[in-house]
Amino acid sequence: MIKIAGIDPGLAATGIGIARGTGLKVESYSFGTISTKAANPLPSRLDIIFTRLLDILQDEKPDLLVVEDVFSLAKYPKSGINLGKVTGIILLAGHKTGLPVAEVPVREAKKILTGNGRATKKQLEKTVRHILNQKDPIKPDHASDALAMAIIGLFRFDSIIKEYSSGRKKC
Repeated sequence: MIKIAGIDPGLAATGIGIARGTGLKVESYSFGTISTKAANPLPSRLDIIFTRLLDILQDEKPDLLVVEDVFSLAKYPKSGINLGKVTGIILLAGHKTGLPVAEVPVREAKKILTGNGRATKKQLEKTVRHILNQKDPIKPDHASDALAMAIIGLFRFDSIIKEYSSGRKKC
């Protein structure tokens, strides 16, 4: 059985999803978030995310880390910069634990799981819930998005590892 950690980067809340299974079959899963307070300085918030994520990765020992690739809206450039900083420490945590790391753009994730690259967060969450056979909504959204990343990691595990091993994907 393969174990994948999926991450949805966020400064206020970083979503974490763990999926265990093979191919298209998810045997078990868990999810949550690492939250930080806006009142804390940025380096402190990044340290909290890095330290907690490192602990989770060391405890869970996943086979692969799949991270939602960052994007930036011209309307909110500072958010994109901070999201890049969060993603950087997530990639570092994956590297420190010796994990292969793959980044998946959110539109690609939506296309893979819902068939529509422009699906809403609600549509993506509903699809994730359907795949997991869970009736109750997965909250918060960051956790649902992280589970989407983990599920994609299961679906594409062999091809991601092959690409990573060939040197084309490095963290």
